[in-house]
Amino acid sequence: MHYFSTNRKSPHVSFREATLKGQPDDKGLYFPNNIPKLSDDRLKSLLQKSNENIAFELIRPYLGGAIVDETLFEICSETVNFPFPLVEITATISTLELFHGPTLAFKDVGARFMSRCLKYFSREKSEKTIVIAATSGDTGGAVASGFHGVEGVEVVILYPKGKVSRVQELQLTTLGENVITLEVHGNFDECQTLAKKALSDGELQKKVFLTSANSINVARWLPQQFYYFFAMKEWQGEPPVISVPSGNFGNICAGILARVSGLPVSKFIAACNANDVIPKFLKSGELKTKPSVSTLSNAMDVGDPSNFVRILEFFKQNFVNLRENLEAVSISDDQTTETMREVYGNYGYVLDPHGAVGFRALFDHLARHKGKKGIFLETAHPDKFESVEKIIGAHGEIPVSVKELFGRKKKSVEIQADYEQVKEVILSKI
Repeated sequence: MHYFSTNRKSPHVSFREATLKGQPDDKGLYFPNNIPKLSDDRLKSLLQKSNENIAFELIRPYLGGAIVDETLFEICSETVNFPFPLVEITATISTLELFHGPTLAFKDVGARFMSRCLKYFSREKSEKTIVIAATSGDTGGAVASGFHGVEGVEVVILYPKGKVSRVQELQLTTLGENVITLEVHGNFDECQTLAKKALSDGELQKKVFLTSANSINVARWLPQQFYYFFAMKEWQGEPPVISVPSGNFGNICAGILARVSGLPVSKFIAACNANDVIPKFLKSGELKTKPSVSTLSNAMDVGDPSNFVRILEFFKQNFVNLRENLEAVSISDDQTTETMREVYGNYGYVLDPHGAVGFRALFDHLARHKGKKGIFLETAHPDKFESVEKIIGAHGEIPVSVKELFGRKKKSVEIQADYEQVKEVILSKI
């Protein structure tokens, strides 16, 4: 297995090289040159296995022997050692809860897998590895948790000041040790631009080994396919429509990878908030990025979704084929609020704002396509967002991990959206 750049100007690399490098020099994204296909019989057999075995068998071909099987199985076991329940809400709508990991967000899967891969690869390197990640909310907490205390790895996280929830901020800023958090006076897109600039800075790369922990990194992106297979272990009936709350499009991109591999899915819906670049693209055929705007579902506040180039790769840049297989909708904050109240009032289920966007997009789709059933992803625990209790007057049982956060001291460095300040911090970690 090799990985090529979506811009096709950089050399093919192995999984190890793609993980360590993060992003090709030509500023594209790494993409596997071959996607293993599962026969119906193989899929049926796979879905009867434990989650750790499913994860191991799915990811093994993508590594090409970069990690020995015994260690890879241990990594997979540690990555998925928490529940992934499929919960029925209505007769036609179920949710896949992805918030039962250590930081209460779906990104725990990718962050835990990647951190353990980097730990394995770092044994062979004399210099320190520095991981950089921009976050709009949940990525940073998952990355901080996944890499905290990992020997030989330093972590630099950038987040937009005042644009994440209190719980998200505490998860980002209270670990310390090998994790440094930069509180940027700007939005997520500016944070992401700063991280990408560091990764493509040739002068910086001569002084320090730098890689990305955002979903542009294949070791973060590829393992997210696992839980789509876990959902199908419990699913009954015809292939479902799956609605995915979407910001940087890494999660839905992993779902499409699972479908291309052989997982039976009727259709994917990219459920977006007011950051509607992709919904507008699928209507007009013209891709126009724009500055992100702040919404209730802050982890999806992305105006230039990086992973969409991988989705285009799946469909070979064919717009007609893409539009037949992917629906993208924009859900407003008013619709999000209304949905949270209605679902709690009618079914007693507490949605977080991101899950509410996913539910509403799926509900509207099923209303137009009678007889279909579907799954939406609940990507973060409702207790991570102050807005939940304000909107519905309840938040459910507060997890112990959240209670513990409020006794910790915040540690962050405030900076402007200035690359030189970021570079100075990175160089200080050498």
